[in-house]
Amino acid sequence: MEFSANVIIIPIFAGFQPHLQTLATNRTYLLRKPYVKHLLLAVIITVILLFTIGGLLRFYTHHGDVVTVPDLTGLTPEQVMDKKMSEEIDIVVVDSVYDVNKQKGSIAFQDPPPGSVVKRHRTVYLTLVAMLPEQVRMPNLTDLTLRQASAVLETYGLMAGKLDYIPDIAKNAVLKQRYKGKPIEPGTLIEKGERIDLVLGQGVGNGSIHLPFLLGMKRQEAIEAIENAFFVVGSEVYEDGKDEVNARVFKQSPSPSSSGRHKPGDTISLVYRSVKKFDFDSYIKQYKLDSLRETMNDSL
Repeated sequence: MEFSANVIIIPIFAGFQPHLQTLATNRTYLLRKPYVKHLLLAVIITVILLFTIGGLLRFYTHHGDVVTVPDLTGLTPEQVMDKKMSEEIDIVVVDSVYDVNKQKGSIAFQDPPPGSVVKRHRTVYLTLVAMLPEQVRMPNLTDLTLRQASAVLETYGLMAGKLDYIPDIAKNAVLKQRYKGKPIEPGTLIEKGERIDLVLGQGVGNGSIHLPFLLGMKRQEAIEAIENAFFVVGSEVYEDGKDEVNARVFKQSPSPSSSGRHKPGDTISLVYRSVKKFDFDSYIKQYKLDSLRETMNDSL
């Protein structure tokens, strides 16, 4: 049996022998070719470069090395440095704003915001509270109407102050502009938020005008009605807490039924109540009935 198996196996391997010799010859031939060696060398160098560049990038970009941005608002840049926060983040001051409600020189805003997860030494951009208010140049309001002058002042970040009326044919036209009691020339630098007093023409007639009825109005509606009637907004009081969305005029002084003489530029003070806590419809109806009775009693 063993003899017969050997007789069978030997011819089988003998049949593959020429093919194996050809493969061995071709392999030797290919390896001897220069371009094959160069190709293998290029592949090895490419793999090494990829691993090297990947490692350098992870080192340079601090891959996986992250920190949480702290809340810096209210601090000064010096305090940030003292607390060694600069060891984890870089800070750059890019802007400043003036805010009377915040400490001068403190951090007002930051980007990225507090709680952001960033890479170590990420730059955090800061906006500081300015030490001095921003200044603007005084506009020229002469010959403008009161409404136009108010709009221009608002554009410049200024406000209309005291209104004085003098006899002049140009009714409600700005004749003079003053700051703290003295004339101010156009182009003069002035801090934002300041009030500019205006001298206006009274026009013809005795100058007495009727008070607008403001009860039940929203704050902005009441202010527009006051300015359109050439009065000035006086004090404002919120009896139910400052909520401009739900606040309505509860009282005005002088009252709309006041019989006194009122000139342009007089102030009207306002008291607000919340529409959620007070029935304005019933209140206004009753107020008008009471005013009507007073008028009828005065005429008798």
